[in-house]
Amino acid sequence: MLPPAETSPAPKPAARRENRLRALDGLRLIAALMVACYHYGGRDGEVTQAWGTSPKHQFPALHQLFAYGCLGVQVFFVISGFVICMSGWGRPLRSFFASRASRLLPAYWAAIIIVTAVFALPAVAYKAVAPSDALLNLTMLQQPLGVDRVLGVCWTLWAEVRFYALFALCIVLPGANRRRVILFCAGWTLAAAVAQGVNEPLLNMVLMPEYAPYFIGGVGLYLVHRDRRDAYAWGIVGVSWLIGQHYAVDRLWHAPNPQFFSDRSALGIILVVTFGYVAVAAIALGWLNWANWCWLTVAGALTYPFYLVHEHLGWVAIEAYHRTLHLPSYATFLATVVTMLLLAWLLNRFVENRLTPRLRSALAKPRPQPALR
Repeated sequence: MLPPAETSPAPKPAARRENRLRALDGLRLIAALMVACYHYGGRDGEVTQAWGTSPKHQFPALHQLFAYGCLGVQVFFVISGFVICMSGWGRPLRSFFASRASRLLPAYWAAIIIVTAVFALPAVAYKAVAPSDALLNLTMLQQPLGVDRVLGVCWTLWAEVRFYALFALCIVLPGANRRRVILFCAGWTLAAAVAQGVNEPLLNMVLMPEYAPYFIGGVGLYLVHRDRRDAYAWGIVGVSWLIGQHYAVDRLWHAPNPQFFSDRSALGIILVVTFGYVAVAAIALGWLNWANWCWLTVAGALTYPFYLVHEHLGWVAIEAYHRTLHLPSYATFLATVVTMLLLAWLLNRFVENRLTPRLRSALAKPRPQPALR
């Protein structure tokens, strides 16, 4: 049976956007710091070259906990589902596109340029990508085109872009309402399951079965934010959590292997995924409205640029602090996080604050109609 159509008018988008959910900004920063913990101390790979040894030896007491930090990405995706539904509700397609492009691109372009330039320095041991590949990275299409990535974390942006496209075509273009959003969530959930079952590459790329539950769960939680008694919305959240924890365990748990970071338990993975859903649900229900400190807005503003630069430039900072200045492991960890937050603040102030409004205005401005002759 189809969900009933909305019977009451939607609140004005402008009025709804005035009440900023500052707790959501704080949760963004927590998710970003989780990912940083994973990249600095929860995995091997190129960060081992920065430390000089495996992070297992640098953080004998915490490396097992840091290994769960990769699940910060799933938390990000739940937040994104909530935020995109909130920001896209009642917006025309042009405004939605302008908002998303101006939010993502300025800091992303700056991060591509900075990381490429730093890695090209003779004193830096990490290899920069080829100039042609670096230029293509500016489009955010490097992953489907099979080009080397400048930023290791940009694979998540490719998932975000696909979500934006699906949401824009199915919800923003025809106009958001409760019935349409519920059908979108149900249809995407079913289609993603079918895509996983048939294992068709094109369907997998478009429908993203392994990431869809988190975006869909976030969308469902925005419906809960609008009406906490909405049984359909809670059903969307519940089904998405069930599928999401399955994919997280399936992708991130494997039999213990002493050669790798194999210390994640299935229960631990489920608990971290559940934390993401519960935290956004608490914000959606208004339970965290007391967390209304102004500094949380600053934290939210720093999250995206921090996320972009923290991994690759973090390697450079770790090597400088730990192997050149001989700071202890934990001091190096904290100094690297603070350095990346400072860089994120500079990017926010001198790149995002200056370019984002101009790009949004340019993209949102209606195109003048040619005069009839």
